[in-house]
Amino acid sequence: MPALDDFDAHSKSLGGPLTSALEVTPDNAADLPNVSRSLFVGVGGDLRVLMLDGQTVTYGGLGPGWHPIRVSRVLATGTTASAIVACW
Repeated sequence: MPALDDFDAHSKSLGGPLTSALEVTPDNAADLPNVSRSLFVGVGGDLRVLMLDGQTVTYGGLGPGWHPIRVSRVLATGTTASAIVACW
């Protein structure tokens, strides 16, 4: 039997809980299937990303944990962080 979702009737919002996630393999050419609402980084390091507005940014020395970063791509070149999960 499928799990009961008591919040199915509630609308999704940026402040609400995350509903989907994807383990990320950094790639210089491929976008994520969905723009992230946040990224979870399991092993800290540098994180080079393509932001939602199209700007490429490197977050240097990013620690492990949750980061409210809306990105369309996690780039392989310049990324040393690992165990990355994109959530939306």
